[in-house]
Order: sequence, then C-alpha cells, then structure tokens
Amino acid sequence: MSETTKNSLENSLWRLKCHFTWNLLEGENSLDDFEDRVCNQTVFQSSRFKATMYNLLAYIKHHRGQNEAALECLRQAEAVIQRKHADQAEIRSVVTWGNYAWVYYHMGRLSEAQVYVDKVKHVCEKFSSPYRIESPEIDCEEGWAQLKCGRKNTERAKVCFEKCLEKNPKNPEFISGLAISSYRLDKRPPPQNPIDVLQQAIQLNPDDPDNQYVKVLLALKLQKMNEEGEGQRLVEEAVEKAPHATDVLRAAAMLYRRQNDPDKAIDLFKKVLEYMPNNAYLHCQIGTSYRAKVHEYQNAGENGKREELQELIGQAISHLKRADELNGNLIHICSHLACLYAQVGQYEEAEYYFQKELSKELSPVDKQVLHLRYGNFQLYQMKCDNKAIHHFMEGVKINQESKESEKMKNRLHKIAKTRLSKNGADPEALHVLAFLEELNGKRQPAEETSERGLDSGYLVPSASLTEE
Repeated sequence: MSETTKNSLENSLWRLKCHFTWNLLEGENSLDDFEDRVCNQTVFQSSRFKATMYNLLAYIKHHRGQNEAALECLRQAEAVIQRKHADQAEIRSVVTWGNYAWVYYHMGRLSEAQVYVDKVKHVCEKFSSPYRIESPEIDCEEGWAQLKCGRKNTERAKVCFEKCLEKNPKNPEFISGLAISSYRLDKRPPPQNPIDVLQQAIQLNPDDPDNQYVKVLLALKLQKMNEEGEGQRLVEEAVEKAPHATDVLRAAAMLYRRQNDPDKAIDLFKKVLEYMPNNAYLHCQIGTSYRAKVHEYQNAGENGKREELQELIGQAISHLKRADELNGNLIHICSHLACLYAQVGQYEEAEYYFQKELSKELSPVDKQVLHLRYGNFQLYQMKCDNKAIHHFMEGVKINQESKESEKMKNRLHKIAKTRLSKNGADPEALHVLAFLEELNGKRQPAEETSERGLDSGYLVPSASLTEE
C-alpha cells in the first residue's frame, strides 16, 4: 500500500462511528478497572446486548494486545447481529465493521482494514454519506456501549438515546436506554426525575423479558419515594418474568437489601453468583448482607444463639475475603473483615485487614470511616487508649463534616474525661481537650451513651463492627 493510500485509510478510519472513535477510555487510569467495570459491575443479561458486549470485548482485547482474540469477538458480534437483527443486519453491522477496520489497521494488515472501510462506505453511500451516517441504530449502539462503560459515560449515553428518539419517539429500545440513563443520572445536578420515562418504557413493552430490568429500576425509585408496595409488586413481577436475567435479579436484590430483608437479598445474589462465580461485587454484596444479619441478631439481643451467629459471621467473612481476593481495590472490604474478625476475637486477622486498608488511597470520608473503625478496635478490643486517641484525632483533622467526625469528637471527649477522673493532670487527656477546644471553639460535644462492645469473650457486639 502506497503512502498516499495509507494516509487516505487513516483519514477514513477516524471518520468511522465505532468504539475506537468514541473515546471510551478517555480519563481512564487503568485498563483493568475499565474491563472490570464493563464485564462485571454492570450486567445486561439480555440477548439484545450480546453484540454490544462482543464489540466492547473486542475493543478491550485490542488494548490488551490480543488482536486475534479481538477479531474472534467481532466475528461473534457479526453472528449475533445476523441471528437477532436479520432485517437490519447491514446497518447494525456498521459499528462492528468499523472495529474490524481499526483492529486490522493496528495489526498492519492494511488491505484487510481497507476492505472493512469499504464495506462501511458502501452502506453509508446509500444514505448519501461517504463514511458515517446519522442512524438511530448506530446512535443506539453507542448509547449502550457508553452505558456499559460506567457512570462517567452516562451523560453521553443519554444524549445518544435522545438523538435516537428524535427519529423514532416510540421505539421501546431507545426509550429503555433513555430510562436507564436517566435513572443513573438522578443524583446528579441538575435534578432529574426518571419516573416518567421509566414508566413509559414499561408501558410500551410491559411483557418483554428484555424490559424487566427497567421495571426493577422503577421499583427502586419508588422505594426511595416511600411507595414500597408498588415497588415490591414490580420487582416480584420482573423476577417472575425474567428468572434467569442477572441484571434483574441483582437489582431486585438491592431493593430487598434496602428493605432490610437480607435473607431475600442473599437468595437473589446467590442466584446471580451461579452465572458469575468470580464476580467480586456479588461476593461483596452477599458478604455485607450476611453482615446485616449479624446486626439483626445483635439488635434483637440474640447473641446467646452462639452457633447461628458464628455461622453468619463465617459466611460474611468467607464472601468478603473472596471479594478482596478478586478485587483488592474495593473500598471498606478490609475494614468490614477486620471488624468481623475482631468480633470473634481473632485480633491478629483484624489487625492485618485494618493495616491493609490503611495502606490504600482513600477519599476523605472513607478515611474518616476507617479511622473511626480502627480507633474503636483499639479502644474497645485492644484496650489501647493512646492508639485510639491517635486515630480519632487523625480522623477529626480531615476537613470533612460527617457523622463519623462527630462520633470521633465524642469518643475523644469521653476518653479525656474518663482519664482526668483518674488523674486530673493526665497530659494526654489535657492535650485531647485542648485539641477539641481549638477545633470547636470551646464547644464540647454532647455525652453519648456507652458503646463498650467486646470486653473479653467471643460473639459480644463490637462497637467497631456496628459503625457505618
């Protein structure tokens, strides 16, 4: 291929609409994190998204340097399109062909790259455009791809689906995409209310198995609005109509977790785990659901049921440890483990996981949570006032207003008063009070009720465990 022809090919490649020109990796710090998010965090089980997933996997495989594997993924995407969208196969293949062209180009197989550029051009010329066309099917494909890539891509996904709906305002797939995007953007300014578009998506295709995920999202939104009865009805209906859809089961489990029904949540999460046994997020959710059951036992004063409580703690530890093994970057996993180990008197294991979390890069609020938990461990389990004081003070020094900060101020005040009652000249206690006075303008925190926790034996409620 001559230099002129090669330059022409390169110019053509940048004009294609495909994963290589959608800036999916823009702002990413880690390809591992990106792949984990695409493949594990957000799950669309529906066959509708198989071609989308194969295209995304091809894009990831290329960036891994695995171009032959990328080509195989693209062949799978083509096959799915032929099976599922035979009547629109040509237009729906444009994105996949663009990806083919880019992969072959990076492999140095320029003539094959040109073949796929020409295939795209052949389709586009039917719409009086050389290399790219304004097609709702292509915008829809980008919308789903962006949606799969995580929250920071959701705004772009929403724009894509809005463009699709300008051309076809009653298309159920486009409305479903807009509904999911709107749901995920609900907490971002400016305030958005996804209720109407979620309901519209359901009304257009209420019995479609592919639409049950939207139904559960509506249920989660209604739950936040204290309309739990209608939300639960929708969830039960969605699970009945899509009993094997991992996205539906996972979202339904979250609704039950928020309803403080950890048993139902665990049951649904475990069903998803059958399909995805090595998903760190599922193990994390199951572990924290078992942890919630431990709280239930403690709050109900059922610590006497030693064997049952041990079993729950063991299940929580098992799943949280597996989550940490699969993804060591998950926040709070290690401190959850540390608190659980502390509760059963395994203090060396607790210390190990606290130190592991202390070594991580954390946000200010997450640092405060960790200092509170570790300070509680030192105070209540290890009986070490000085280390507890150090971590409570470090947490309070973080310039972040939070309930954790207030709790640590209260702990510090209480420790100081207790020590001064024994020794009015205790220098550490006086230092703590001076620190609090300087911090709060001599406003002393209110006394709080005692939360002693683990004094000696196993399976006694731990203050460090119950801090959230």
